[in-house]
Amino acid sequence: MTRFLSEALQAPEPYFRHGLNRLEAANGHPNADIRFSNEIVRASRAKLKQLGLDPNDTTPEELYHALQERVKADDNRLTKVLRTRAATHVSAEADVVAGMVHVLNGLPDSKRCFALKTSVLKTIIKSIPPHRAMKQLGYRSLNSFLKHEPPASMLAAAWLCESKRWRQRLLDQYKHLGASDFEDRSIMLMQPDSKRWRELSRTIVESRRHNIMGLKELGAMVFLPLSLGEVPAGAVTASLALALHELNEIRASSTFLKLSQVRPDFGKQVYIIANDELRPASQLFDQPVPWHLIQRYYASQPLNHGAAPEPYLGLEDAAWHPVEHTLSAIEPGLDFWHNSAHLGILNNHQPVSFNIVDAALNYCNRLPFEQRIAHYFQSSLWNELLLRYLRRESIEQIIGSELQPQLAEAVATS
Repeated sequence: MTRFLSEALQAPEPYFRHGLNRLEAANGHPNADIRFSNEIVRASRAKLKQLGLDPNDTTPEELYHALQERVKADDNRLTKVLRTRAATHVSAEADVVAGMVHVLNGLPDSKRCFALKTSVLKTIIKSIPPHRAMKQLGYRSLNSFLKHEPPASMLAAAWLCESKRWRQRLLDQYKHLGASDFEDRSIMLMQPDSKRWRELSRTIVESRRHNIMGLKELGAMVFLPLSLGEVPAGAVTASLALALHELNEIRASSTFLKLSQVRPDFGKQVYIIANDELRPASQLFDQPVPWHLIQRYYASQPLNHGAAPEPYLGLEDAAWHPVEHTLSAIEPGLDFWHNSAHLGILNNHQPVSFNIVDAALNYCNRLPFEQRIAHYFQSSLWNELLLRYLRRESIEQIIGSELQPQLAEAVATS
């Protein structure tokens, strides 16, 4: 076991070492951890060279500032592309958020999902009117609110404005839903842009440094308006990268719900997803295997292997698109970030991340080297490590332990 992985992940010891030893033993001692660590070192050195830095004579702090400069240049390029797309295809204002929505809608990536019907959402909202959201957006009646606000922006406004108690009441409503309340359709990308929405969004975007709201149960993403003035440096890259990350999360949640549709506790699964608590019971390293990792596993399998667990899913359901690859499809100049999500180097037992989301958030928030974040790098590193130990048999066992009793019962009674 290499010390690099333990320190980069900030993993608790000796539990991490013991868990890794068990995985190695179960897989015939392939030394996957050592191979993986060596891959990271080689790939990180190659990235240093791409930045024009000497791998043998560059300090972690120098690397951090070089990555900040790279994000600065890439953010300028990406902002220009999005404004041009918006001005050409959407509106004369060249709104960068409109450009984001336009390019995402135009990507060839799969956007199918299994999501709550909008008619069902409206029925739920009628039973628990979001009065604060209605007031914030200037609506005097619930009927007017339901008529003029699209379902995704209606739900987003409620989440932003209503109390914790109201949000819990909404989640409790989800527990009573059935699979018939859901439908197969395209993911919705919404951009509410009224004056009232801009007022609502201003403080939220300033505090979060991004403008993305994902609504997994609704299969939707809402792009909050950015200031009509100057967009904060780095905010465009951070927001678009987070939007692509959220699209993958929506796809993974959709897959889980589609597989769960014959479960008697389907509504509880909707509640779990909406509450961002999706964690299958099966474990590796004595921790739950994230469902999005199962999604990534199936997405990585050759198409002719029938990777998707039929008959409940099709191959288009097992979609997962690396954020940095999609970014460079929008602006080819961002190809530096290819395959860098799980790369990093250590400085005094703390990682310096090559992950574009970390780099953009560090730049956007003007974080000094000592306060840098590496959360997305650590998450990617963990997922990549687990993928090296996952096999089809173990994945099918995970799915079976979660769903098979219900699936077997449904088949027997059909």
